[in-house]
Formats: sequence, C-alpha cells, structure tokens
Amino acid sequence: MTQERTATITIYTHPECSYSSAAKDDFVKQGVDFHEIDVTLHPEAVPDLEQLTGGERITPVIVEGDTVTVGYHGVG
Repeated sequence: MTQERTATITIYTHPECSYSSAAKDDFVKQGVDFHEIDVTLHPEAVPDLEQLTGGERITPVIVEGDTVTVGYHGVG
C-alpha cells in the first residue's frame, strides 16, 4: 500500500538551534521531503515566522498544510 503525501512541509530554522538540526535530521532519516527556510540566510522570512509563533522568534517552526508546530519533540 502506498501512502501519498500531498502536503508540503516547510521548516523555519536557525543554524545555532539544536532542535532545528534534530528536526531536519529526523525528517531526512525518515525520507520526509521538506523545504527549509534558514532565517539567517532569509531574514525577509522573519515576519512570517513571527506571525506563525505569535510574535516570537523561535525555531524550528514546522508548517504542514494548515498545521503549525512550534518547537520540535520528535517525529510523531
């Protein structure tokens, strides 16, 4: 049985954030495709990040469809 994934996952990251690294590593290990936005390389994305977090500059922020997860506690 093949499961289709239609939702694109976007991860807002910061290179000094160990949780950002853990999220990326886990997604890679599980073969999950994602689009990374490193806010140090793309400072224009910071307002989007702040909107998703209620004004905070917290990473990682994982967006999958309409679901937004602030922080990372492992792949569920």
